Amino acid sequence: MKKVQYQIINPVKLGGKITVPSSKSDCHRAVICAGLSHGISEIENVNFSEDIEATCEAMKNLGIDIVKLKDGLIVKGEDKLRIKNSNIHCAQSGSTLRFLIPLAATVENEVTFEGEGKLVERPLKPYYDIFNKQKIEYKNKAGRLPLTINGQLKPGEYRIEGNISSQFISGLLFALPLLDGNSKIIITTELESRPYVDMTLDALNKFSIKIENNNYKEFIIKGNQKYKSCNYKVEGDFSQAAFLLTLGILGEGTECIGLNAKSLQGDKVVLEILKSMGAQIIDEEESIKAVPSKTHGTVIDASQCPDLVPVLAALASVSEGTTKIVNAARLRIKESDRLAAISCELNKIGADVEEKEDGLIIRGKAKLRGGSVYSWNDHRIAMALAAISSKCTEPLIIKDSSCVKKSYPEFWQHFRKLGGNIDEWSVGE
Repeated sequence: MKKVQYQIINPVKLGGKITVPSSKSDCHRAVICAGLSHGISEIENVNFSEDIEATCEAMKNLGIDIVKLKDGLIVKGEDKLRIKNSNIHCAQSGSTLRFLIPLAATVENEVTFEGEGKLVERPLKPYYDIFNKQKIEYKNKAGRLPLTINGQLKPGEYRIEGNISSQFISGLLFALPLLDGNSKIIITTELESRPYVDMTLDALNKFSIKIENNNYKEFIIKGNQKYKSCNYKVEGDFSQAAFLLTLGILGEGTECIGLNAKSLQGDKVVLEILKSMGAQIIDEEESIKAVPSKTHGTVIDASQCPDLVPVLAALASVSEGTTKIVNAARLRIKESDRLAAISCELNKIGADVEEKEDGLIIRGKAKLRGGSVYSWNDHRIAMALAAISSKCTEPLIIKDSSCVKKSYPEFWQHFRKLGGNIDEWSVGE
């Protein structure tokens, strides 16, 4: 019998000082680059979410030795992958799956990728197009995982649309420098989620891989490059800080420790978006503070920061006036259909959210009712709803609240630390 976890949140204002968990996006990249490097790398400040655990286990299956420390990793890299286990289980991590498929295709062995939840149906067409062109054998289950590939990538020209997930571009950027020949990635449409590509290029550079970026229209990759080991400290995560900052804006203020003011993370734009909504955000040398503020509506372009939409939509639902979220169609193929999920659950508790094909229109209210909501087994939906619980007039009950383990296992612990009044139930279903 499956145990389903519920959080019953009694509405109170939250506030205080908290250390932000490390960036999942940054850590995926560091683990992969360290694994491809000759020598030993130490990675500090690792938050062992389910997604990061999936990438570590996958790299072990590709022949990399990884030792887990209390909050870090020792990675003994290999400049040539060797398959230890041909079944790569990616749990629900899209980054693990899409980053590692091209790497697995640099070796001759047959490899099978498996997953859970919505990951089994996340689209992989750009890779299938490459496999068809290069005559790499693959099979899947009616377009779904498991995916088995057997064949090697060849150097050459790769054409990728820019308005799909940047994870496909990053996956190729990790793999193509290892090939015996030069390659080029040509971006055929405007590149969305550009900051995620910047993070990949930065990580590659730190591990001595050089990529020529021609204004994000094409990437020139020399073959036969060697990753070199280094020590790496993972940054604090702005996408997780967004939930903590929102709690503070609506509550008694929060101070988020461990964020890099010079970060390349695309979700750092949350600071500017919150300011545009009237929030008072104070940048200090080693922390960022959110001051209790009255927020108002704005227009949010989600094309470069899709992961921020759930929490910004939640904040907008209790802000004065109307907020429009645009260019957000890709949220429909995340861990859940996030446009449907956040609009449905907010409306359940009294919000006024209108779902559009590629965005949301949110008419803010001073208070929400509270009541029962469902996470859709999506960590960002659960945390977004919790972030506005102080604006409910009745307790907020979040079903399937354990999904936060995917990215932020300590979320409910930190919620309590900031003054949250919550009861936890587990029920068999």
